[in-house]
Amino acid sequence: EPSPTSRHFTLNFTLTNLPYTADLEIPSTRRFISTEKVINYYLDPLFKRSSISPVYTGCRVMRFRSMKDRDDTGLDAVCSYKNNSSIATFDREKVYQELSNMTKGVTKLGHYSLEKNSLYVNG
Repeated sequence: EPSPTSRHFTLNFTLTNLPYTADLEIPSTRRFISTEKVINYYLDPLFKRSSISPVYTGCRVMRFRSMKDRDDTGLDAVCSYKNNSSIATFDREKVYQELSNMTKGVTKLGHYSLEKNSLYVNG
């Protein structure tokens, strides 16, 4: 039997209390790396409590972008999960709903504040 392959989905949201700075643009900077670590510190436990928990393998921040004249920072991540029979199909609406509930209606991620209408989950 072939090993399960990885599938990906994108995750986007805006952090309203993380001012955008140029060093967030470059994935090799200390600021990018440390900010990604903090984001994953908050995201991983959410996914581990979600319906894709058994197959979730992690998220990678692809980029941070300037929003609202640099007052806010947008985030684009690619998240991965194993494609196997324990999860019938990736249900992006279900995952969106779970993330929404676990972030208090898309307002809080740990010490970050979220732009309420900024969460996108795209399978």
